[in-house]
Amino acid sequence: MNLSKQATHPRGGGGPANRFGSAFYRAGTLQRLRLWVVAALLAGVSGCSDPPPPPVETVRSIRTITVSEPASGRVRRFSGTVEAADTAAVGFEVPGTVQEVNVEVGERTVKGAVLARLDQRTFKLNVEAAEADVGRARVELQEARNDVDRFRRISPGAVSQRERDQAEARYDSARKNLSLNTTRLNLAKQDLDRTLLRAPFDGIIARRFVDPFRQVALGEKIVELQMEGAMEVSLSVPESEISYLYLGLPGRIRFPAIPGLDQRGIVTEISQVVGTANAFPVKLTIESDDPRIRSGITAEVTLQLGNEIGETAFLIPIEALSPGGTESESAVFVFDATDSTVKKTTIQIGTVRASNVTVTKGLKAGDIIAVAGVSFLRDGQKVRLQGR
Repeated sequence: MNLSKQATHPRGGGGPANRFGSAFYRAGTLQRLRLWVVAALLAGVSGCSDPPPPPVETVRSIRTITVSEPASGRVRRFSGTVEAADTAAVGFEVPGTVQEVNVEVGERTVKGAVLARLDQRTFKLNVEAAEADVGRARVELQEARNDVDRFRRISPGAVSQRERDQAEARYDSARKNLSLNTTRLNLAKQDLDRTLLRAPFDGIIARRFVDPFRQVALGEKIVELQMEGAMEVSLSVPESEISYLYLGLPGRIRFPAIPGLDQRGIVTEISQVVGTANAFPVKLTIESDDPRIRSGITAEVTLQLGNEIGETAFLIPIEALSPGGTESESAVFVFDATDSTVKKTTIQIGTVRASNVTVTKGLKAGDIIAVAGVSFLRDGQKVRLQGR
């Protein structure tokens, strides 16, 4: 009985049960200390490690269409010819015999370069003769000036007034004669310089009309020079359609010689005078610069002729509309090829035709718009086109 009480007493000093409990308590405390140390070490390691890298934005692949199908007005197609927007038929400003032509068709040239040269012998002789006349006129002027100075130094009674007046008249005539001969000399030098035909601007030689040793007249065409870059399509529009055209009317241009190339053009010139076959000359400027488009090739132009100036509409799939629009206004995502992003663009919509909707404002022919997954797109988002 005494041993049992001693074993269960919490403050017992030397009993076996008391020693066992103390040992168990110390072991548990040691175990907890170890766990705290490990946790502290793990926390320190975690705090010293680098932060995780930011997530890489995924470039979404989108399905698109090119806006081209008109929904209003009358569509007409015309055949035309490509030509440079800026051309110049260059000729000599003096007549003469062509001595050399320094350029060939298709060759690039720069402003001020010598394209052709006339025989200069006659022009050099004219300069020499004019220089001799100027020399004689200067001598005559000096002699007349000496006579006037001499008469002015003589007393009034020694020389008659008539002689004085004659000396003054000879001096005035000699001065005018020198001025005239100096002008003739300048003109002779100018004509000599005009025997060199220089390029008025940077460009390409489109045509060459003469060869060396041929006599040419004043202003006769020697070469045709085309400015690089801007190209246009020249076509003829029948009188029955010309009233529906206006400056700024957009059109689509295709080239039979360049399959797959589709360009946008703008009507920039409409003649007010009828040409051949009761048709009016019209020109469209090609907006982009493609080196494959050469002067002289055939072009097929598609124009949408509305009933009033500015009328235009296009058909696009309903799936291209961004959620949240109204009956008359919505938005689409237009692809920007310069930075491979999509731009949210507000459009005016009209009627619904089957699975398509008409767009009356906000889009133009040639725009590339997303037609699938538009609810997952945002303005300025980086994308790539499917199949590219």
